[in-house]
Amino acid sequence: MTEFDPALLAAAQTSKAWPFEEAKKLLKRYPDGKPGGAPVLFETGYGPSGLPHIGTFQEVLRTTLVRRAYEVLTGGAPTRLLAFSDDMDGLRKVPDNVPSRDRLEPHLGQPLSRIPDPFDAGFESFAAHNNAMLRRFLDRFGFEYEFVSASERYNSGAFDAALVGVLTQYQAILDIMLPTLRAERAATYSPVLPISPATGRVLQVPVEVVDAAAGLIRFTDEDGQVVEQSALGGQAKLQWKVDWAMRWVALGVDYEMYGKDLTDSGIQSGRIAQVLGGRKPDGLIYELFLDENGEKISKSRGNGLTIDQWLAYGSEESLGFYLFREPKSAKSLHVGVIPRAVDEYWQFREKLADQPVEQQLGNPVWHLLGATDPARGGAGDSLPVTYGLLLNLVGVLGAGATRDQVWSYLGNYIADPDPARHPALDVLVERALAYNRDYVAPTLVRRAPAPGEAAALRALDAELAALPEDTPADALQTLVYEIGKHEEFGFAALRDWFKALYETLLGSSQGPRMGSFIALYGIANTRRLIAEALDGAG
Repeated sequence: MTEFDPALLAAAQTSKAWPFEEAKKLLKRYPDGKPGGAPVLFETGYGPSGLPHIGTFQEVLRTTLVRRAYEVLTGGAPTRLLAFSDDMDGLRKVPDNVPSRDRLEPHLGQPLSRIPDPFDAGFESFAAHNNAMLRRFLDRFGFEYEFVSASERYNSGAFDAALVGVLTQYQAILDIMLPTLRAERAATYSPVLPISPATGRVLQVPVEVVDAAAGLIRFTDEDGQVVEQSALGGQAKLQWKVDWAMRWVALGVDYEMYGKDLTDSGIQSGRIAQVLGGRKPDGLIYELFLDENGEKISKSRGNGLTIDQWLAYGSEESLGFYLFREPKSAKSLHVGVIPRAVDEYWQFREKLADQPVEQQLGNPVWHLLGATDPARGGAGDSLPVTYGLLLNLVGVLGAGATRDQVWSYLGNYIADPDPARHPALDVLVERALAYNRDYVAPTLVRRAPAPGEAAALRALDAELAALPEDTPADALQTLVYEIGKHEEFGFAALRDWFKALYETLLGSSQGPRMGSFIALYGIANTRRLIAEALDGAG
């Protein structure tokens, strides 16, 4: 059992951070620990009908945070995390974001694990490809989990005993589900979905239980033939809500979180789990992610960010940070949120080392670092340059800027501009170059300064001309402030002066602390920007 500092244990008991609040639910579930010292079982679910997106990843991350919080609260009680793939589901529609879509059409209705991989990536099925993509990132991030495939459990017979339980309680399950369905749906509803021996499709047809103990069922196939076959060994699967409940009971799941859109499903599955002799897991109901248009993210539509897209423009840590905060509030999830997430992560990380333990437990970075060990993760690390400032620098350098160019400018700002000594910053240099190339450079338009703005720029240029290149950023910032305060230039407020600087020099309506930018870009280079702006003023 892991040993924890007594002060940490005491602080955890009173912490209001949401992972600890969730973990305390499990303390109420098992006041004396899980019987027999068995591990508390956490689960996340994934439907591999489309490419994994960040909404999938967040469940594993957030569940892991609750898992670690529970371990702290209990002084290191054993836990397990299952990442479960619902790859026995029938393919209902061809996703928009896959190649060779016409090759999937003939396989509509068949289990995802029995459909050829349209990506031709060497995987045995469409589900295997998507499962591998999910696992690749989970492994990269360092999650500790066990991957479980529904197809493997059904096909191997590992779920057979639980399926017999469903058949035995068939009518009781119908009594739960039928009142929740429209009349048309209720007429054909069955908790068990047989797989057609003729077409291999998962069938939505009425089923008669012939012999529950033997797992024998009867149904009418698509060709009109009455079929009597076993529901065991991968010859059938369960309807979604029944499947969810069966899994909870068969695996002994203690904790699973899910999205707000599954609230009703969770209620019904919980009742079914009780009928099957089990208990609904504890868990968090989280709000959904929205795209830039405020619409729900969908795997099949591909309107959300993929994991790889976030990592092309931001860091792993920033992704975790964005997902950590306020899980019960809806969040927009698009490339525009990445820069702020990167900088806020580092702001919280820099604070961590100087915080008392009570505040550390409320710091997202403590949780993201898995900070059961105070020395883990380099608490108190900081970046010498913010990501936002990097983006402004790269924006001025243009879409063709290179890593070496950026580092040469960083030499104006930091004492040891060696990428090897600043690996986290070096990663962000590459990300900033990509973000600028794909999203910023196409939108940058420098406008000509108005007469009062031009006069202020000339005054700034004159002041800069008298300063050495190594003038500190704070001194430069003070200089910029003082010029903006001069009534003769006509700025109603300082923010108007800064907006003018951003729009005329950087081509954007928003920007960094100008003192920091000038120190990074260089006084001489900044004066050239001013000269270009003044040329545009006519």
